[in-house]
Amino acid sequence: MHRWLLILSLLSLPVAADEASRLQQAAFAPQLQHQQTVLLRKNQSLLRYLWVDVYAAAFYSEAQVSPQRALREQRDRHLELYYFREISRDDVIKAAWVTLERQHSPQVLEPLRGELDRLHASFNDIRPGDRYGLDYSQATGLRLLRNGEVIFHSGDARLAQLYFGIWLAPEGLSDELRDALLAER
Repeated sequence: MHRWLLILSLLSLPVAADEASRLQQAAFAPQLQHQQTVLLRKNQSLLRYLWVDVYAAAFYSEAQVSPQRALREQRDRHLELYYFREISRDDVIKAAWVTLERQHSPQVLEPLRGELDRLHASFNDIRPGDRYGLDYSQATGLRLLRNGEVIFHSGDARLAQLYFGIWLAPEGLSDELRDALLAER
């Protein structure tokens, strides 16, 4: 029994080391200046799909605000994704809609369809090394950034909650990623 535990723990080491090197490659800042507030990196993790590293993700919120509280209370927050793979714009939009439709009824999505379509229209094909940020502030609303440049803005707090939910709400893209990003540390 102990031998199997040892073998299993040894097999998991390369994965952990690989994740650490991928997170180092993503080089998420320990803190971000966000409007007049400093946001701290609370957690970071890696999304793997079928043993392929797709992107690293980091979640930021105010110093005294947990990730769950930042979401629940619509506090200032930032989600950053650093991509390791090419992904077509159409595939990103399709994955977003599949997730949103799994999470929400048509009655919830329909009033936001115009803003969602406008947000999706700002997407480009993703290349390795691209960095996307989803940013929310009560003062300025939702912003989508690509490689540091704002490519979309909306003042609709409902849209912000919905779109952050793709990664951070139940039935999102990855339960494992969500749990890692929202963990209390």
